[in-house]
Amino acid sequence: MRILIIHGPNLNQLGQRDTEFYGTKTLEEIDALLGDEAMALGIDIDTFQSNGEGELINLIQKEAPEAHGIIVNPGALTHYGLSLRDALADIGIPVIEVHLSNIYAREDFRRNSVIAPVAKGQISGLGWRSYVIALRAMADELREQS
Repeated sequence: MRILIIHGPNLNQLGQRDTEFYGTKTLEEIDALLGDEAMALGIDIDTFQSNGEGELINLIQKEAPEAHGIIVNPGALTHYGLSLRDALADIGIPVIEVHLSNIYAREDFRRNSVIAPVAKGQISGLGWRSYVIALRAMADELREQS
């Protein structure tokens, strides 16, 4: 079982950026925690980060045919990334949307996700744990499907 974990714009700045909302863990630390969890679950993960929507779409189109699910934190693309949304809608595998902060408790523009309608579910507001919970949920979902 292979799951792609995709981190969108500005997530490479975790640990330094707005720690009140995003916490103090770096992206590398989160990816390491996910690697440990994947090993415990007996699954394979590949993690990717890009600040460009086109790069994320290219990655999805290239890697999704060999994957069983995607966990995505679209960052700001959550609110306007229609091309990213379409790429996720077209792949035919489950998607879980993740956010470190609670997007519904922040500015009005953050409360709308164009990704949510094409995702199996959304986990937000639990910091780095949002990713781990999403990974567990995706593994369970994929095992139930097979």
